[in-house]
Amino acid sequence: MGIRYSKVEGKFQREIVLLKSFPCAYGKCSFCNYIEDNSNNEEEINEVNLKVLKEITGEFGILEVINSGSVFEIPKKTLEKIREVVYEKDIKILYFEIFYSYLSRLDEIINYFNEKKKVEIRFRTGIESFDNDFRRNVYKKNILLDEKKIKELSEKIYSVCLLIATQGQTKEMIKNDIELGLKYFKAITINVFVNNGTVVKRDDELVKWFVQDMRYLFDNDRVEILIDNKDLGRKIINRTIKK
Repeated sequence: MGIRYSKVEGKFQREIVLLKSFPCAYGKCSFCNYIEDNSNNEEEINEVNLKVLKEITGEFGILEVINSGSVFEIPKKTLEKIREVVYEKDIKILYFEIFYSYLSRLDEIINYFNEKKKVEIRFRTGIESFDNDFRRNVYKKNILLDEKKIKELSEKIYSVCLLIATQGQTKEMIKNDIELGLKYFKAITINVFVNNGTVVKRDDELVKWFVQDMRYLFDNDRVEILIDNKDLGRKIINRTIKK
């Protein structure tokens, strides 16, 4: 089993837990092998998660929950334990992942975690690219966005994840994605793709270009860059969990 608890220090300091959950509501993204960690066995899910949640110390006051899907796929018992830990450890900022189709339900999570104590909930979502054609036909994430919808999204979502350096992308596409992300969202995560056995493949020339020509982004306080998705802040949880 991979590591399920870690922490990031520096400008994006926080604790991170990788939890098990029910299957992703969408589950069709061509680049994703994270969903191999999903399960339909609720007892198993909770058993794993409750053990992981014991490792949280609250040292930064910031916690990120990753679950290879959306927060809405986390079982109730696990959510209850997360809330208990958040209150006990005085967590002030809590990050969750959500899929686009859940946008209308975000208040459910906000209200749940603010029942007894004030907690700032920050939602992340994987847009991967703002290029509709590439996102839908290559990444197989069937979301159609225009600037009006992007603006509406930014009013509910704290940050978006962008997936770069895949075959078929261009430098111009990547630059435009980053520009739009920074224009509308409080923060962005740039994930440099690493081959993972899916049909999507890495473009090493784009990686070299990005690291050399776009290096200024590494100093941007609103940009978190994952050169290797197993090395977020050099302490990332390996999200490709072996069963």
